[in-house]
Amino acid sequence: MAKVFKWLVFLALGLMVLLAAVAFTLHRWVSTDDFRQRVEREASAALGVPVALDRVAVDVWPLPAVALSGISVQSKPPLTLGRVEVRPQWQPLLKGRLAVSTLLVRKAVLPQQGIDAVLLLLQKKKAQPAAAPAQGAPAEQAAQAAQASTDWLPRRTVLDEVTWVNATGARTTVNAEATLGDDGLPDMVSLKLVQGNLQGLEASLKRDEAQAGAAGDEWALRVDVGGGKVEGRLALKKVPVGASAREELQLQGKLQTQGVEVSALTAPSKSLTGRLEATTTLNARAATTGALVEALQSQTTFTVRNAVLNGLDLAKAVKTIGLSRGGQTQLDTLAGQVSTHGKAAQLSNLVASSGALSATGEVAISPAKALSGRVSVNLAGDSKLGSALGGAVGVPLVVGGTLDKPEVTLSRSALLGAAIGTVLMPGVGTGAGAGVGEKIGNSIRGLFGK
Repeated sequence: MAKVFKWLVFLALGLMVLLAAVAFTLHRWVSTDDFRQRVEREASAALGVPVALDRVAVDVWPLPAVALSGISVQSKPPLTLGRVEVRPQWQPLLKGRLAVSTLLVRKAVLPQQGIDAVLLLLQKKKAQPAAAPAQGAPAEQAAQAAQASTDWLPRRTVLDEVTWVNATGARTTVNAEATLGDDGLPDMVSLKLVQGNLQGLEASLKRDEAQAGAAGDEWALRVDVGGGKVEGRLALKKVPVGASAREELQLQGKLQTQGVEVSALTAPSKSLTGRLEATTTLNARAATTGALVEALQSQTTFTVRNAVLNGLDLAKAVKTIGLSRGGQTQLDTLAGQVSTHGKAAQLSNLVASSGALSATGEVAISPAKALSGRVSVNLAGDSKLGSALGGAVGVPLVVGGTLDKPEVTLSRSALLGAAIGTVLMPGVGTGAGAGVGEKIGNSIRGLFGK
C-alpha cells in the first residue's frame, strides 16, 4: 500500500512539473514578436482595420487568462486600450468550448467616430456572402448560434478609466463593473463618472430575485447626481406581436427625482438652474435590447424650485417689445410636463411664477437642441415694470434659438398690436396692445382656416 501511495505522489508531482513546463513554454512562446504579429494580423483581418499590439501575455494561475497590452485600432480617429484581459470559464473550457468569464479593460480612449468607423466596416463584412452553413436541423443551428453568442458575452466586465469621446470632442471617463445572468441580462451594474459633464455621478442597478409566476424581470435603479437622487424600478418582459408567434421586448419603468440640481443634468449648459422634483414614467417596445434605446418614450411631471433661466430675460422682452437675448429670469417655481421620444422633447403646460412675473406656454426641443414654441408673459401691475406698462397681461412671445442660446420675440400680430397700443396710449397701451394684436391674429387665422 505504501508503494502504491508513493507512486501516486510521484505521478502527481510529475504531472505538476509537466503542467508547469507547458505553462512556462506557452508563456515564453506568446511573448515572442512572432506570436504578437500573428495576433495583430488575425485582429486586423477580423476588424477590417490595422491593429497594433505592444505585448501579449498568458497567465495560468490562479485562472487562465490572456492579456493584451498597448492596443491601437487604427481607425480614424484611432481607438486605444492600455490593457485588455480575458478570462474563460473553467467548465466550458474543459468541454472544449470557450466561454468568457471576465473581461477587464483599463485606460482606454474610445472616440465615437472611431467606433462608428469600425462598426461600419463590420457591417460591410457581414453583408458579404458567407460560407455555406453546417448541415443540421434549423432548430439545432439556431440553438448553437444562440449558445455561441451568449458564450462570448462576459459574465463579469470591469472598466477602469475608460474614456468615451463624443462627436464634439467632449470626454467622459467612467469606472464601472457589471455582472450578467445566464440570459445575458444584467444582474448588477455599478458605475461612477470620474471625468466629464456629469462628473461625480454614481449609479447602481440590481436585479430582483426571480419570483414564481413573474411575467418578466425587474431591477432597482438608483442614481446619485447633483446633490440629489433618482430612484425607481425598471421592468422588462416579452409580449406577443399581434396574432403571430413572434415576441417583442417591452421595457417599463417609474422613477422619482428628488432635490437634483438641474444644471448638473444639462452640463456643461447652465440654461436652467434650480432644484428639481419630478416623477417619470418610461416605456419602450422593440424586437431587440439594442433597439429599446431608440424606441424609448418618457412622460415627466416636474417642478423646479428657485429656478433661474439663464440667457433669457422675459421681463425685458415684454418691456422692449422686440427680440431679446441674454440676461436671466429668476422664478420662485417652474412646473410643467416633458414628453420625450428618442432625443426629441416637448415641454407642455409650463407654468412659471415669481413675485412680479408669471408665464405659461409650450416649448419643443429638437434632437439638435433647437427651441421652438410660445410663452405668454404676465407682469403684475404693482411691480415697477408692470406699473410702467399698465400691468402687461398675456404678452405672447415666440421662443427660438437653441438650448444654450435661447431667444424670444413677439409674434407679428402681437408686434402690430403693440405698435397700435403705443400710438394710442404710450406706455400703458404697449403690453395690452400686444395681447390684443395676438388675439386678432388668431381670429383671422381661424377665419381662413390657417
